[in-house]
Amino acid sequence: MKPSTASPALLLPLALAALYVWYSSRALPAVVATHFGANGAANGYMTHANYLRFMLAFVVLLPWLVNFVMERALAVPGARINLPNRDHWLSESQRASTIDYLLRHMRFFSLMLTAFLCAMHSLVVGANAAAPPALDNKRFSIALGAYLLVIVLWIVALRRHFRRPPVSA
Repeated sequence: MKPSTASPALLLPLALAALYVWYSSRALPAVVATHFGANGAANGYMTHANYLRFMLAFVVLLPWLVNFVMERALAVPGARINLPNRDHWLSESQRASTIDYLLRHMRFFSLMLTAFLCAMHSLVVGANAAAPPALDNKRFSIALGAYLLVIVLWIVALRRHFRRPPVSA
């Protein structure tokens, strides 16, 4: 089965992320500290309702949109896809499996983006529990570092998959 933006493997985690953001946002004050300086001190605010709409859009719509655009771009028969050993991977016999791999790989990217955005939301909720609101820079750095590591590994996996065609027997 070809992965798609209507796939439960994408929609279910996005729905769970939306529920998490909605439920955990109940602990936030009417005016939410949403931006923090290098020292962790709050320096930007939003109303609770605007913050909730903003986070739901980022946690759900952004990852879904990334997949939707990729899916539509790859659906075009003459789509120009830049891959190593392109002639092999996009040959008539390999194209379907290559497109399937790219879509699954992109779905993983979107789910990691969702997880990272949920982690950022969690940090905002925690920051707003303090008086005055303050971001835990250590946790922020750990979350950002973990996300960047996952992205590097994601790129390495993509490059390794397409580095050279399998040897024919």
